[in-house]
Amino acid sequence: SSISAQIMNPANRTLLQKFKPYRFPIALFCTGTGSAAWSCKRKWECDPTWAGKSSLKAKDRVDLSPIRADISSLLDDDDNLGPTLIRLAWHASGTFSCKDGSGGSDGARMRFSPEKDWGANAGLGGARNKLAKIQQKYPGISTADLWILAGAEAIKYMNGPEVPFRLGRSDEKDGSKSPPDGRLPDADKGKIGDTIRHVRAIFNRMGFDDKDIVALLGAHSTGRCHTDASGYSGPWTRAPTSFTNEFYRELLENTWTLKNWSGPDQFEDPSGQLMMLPADMALVWDKNFRKYVELYAKDEQQFFKDFTCAWTKLTEAGCKNLEGKKGWW
Repeated sequence: SSISAQIMNPANRTLLQKFKPYRFPIALFCTGTGSAAWSCKRKWECDPTWAGKSSLKAKDRVDLSPIRADISSLLDDDDNLGPTLIRLAWHASGTFSCKDGSGGSDGARMRFSPEKDWGANAGLGGARNKLAKIQQKYPGISTADLWILAGAEAIKYMNGPEVPFRLGRSDEKDGSKSPPDGRLPDADKGKIGDTIRHVRAIFNRMGFDDKDIVALLGAHSTGRCHTDASGYSGPWTRAPTSFTNEFYRELLENTWTLKNWSGPDQFEDPSGQLMMLPADMALVWDKNFRKYVELYAKDEQQFFKDFTCAWTKLTEAGCKNLEGKKGWW
């Protein structure tokens, strides 16, 4: 593979020794300043202490307590559902472009083609179906709001931070306003430098800087890859139903080598039980990303704080009718 060729190139062998235990050059193949793309520069003040005081009219208010309870019941029945709910909220939101305001969580367009058929959204149909039953029970909440609320509840359920949630998203009637495919991040672009640039470009398009990127990818502390959904296989950590800073600790403290198998390029630890995607390894290959990996590996509370802000920014991007005020963009 292309990554294999770069790693095994004799010209790089002495350089590789400098970066143990990573075994891969960190800044050799990368470019970028870490700033957001020119079209996405906008100052945004994070307020994770927002108390949820509703500005909605009485007729539009929804009692979230029983809805939260029903989501928790789903998680009680299947604690492996938590990471999938996070992924659902993430993928519903991660199509946003601050260049033209398209995409984002408002609309819940993944219920329809083309978004529900995208390869990046494989394996999310079961979670959507389970939440659809809750939405039928509580028709006052939109599907778009429910998906984001479910993600927030899953983070809390798995002992992560309590992230803010605001009502106000609406549901599209079809997929005609879906953005083009390709806005969600790929796991690998074949070459180390290309993968790093791809990760940064995907998130810059939404207005994120390097700190936001590394914080959001910390959600990989939960869940696992499945070959029938993504082609990749395995969990990132040994506690895939706990929301912690373990993803960063594994990246830095473990030793990662290319897995010898017939599937796509992925990395494994010496036990063969844990995995990292090339896009995960980009966080230690790139020196600007790596400094945040090192920070969050040492300080879980700082990770929780920065993740909360980045998650709020992600899930509110492009939302114009949220209670209190419109989304950040």
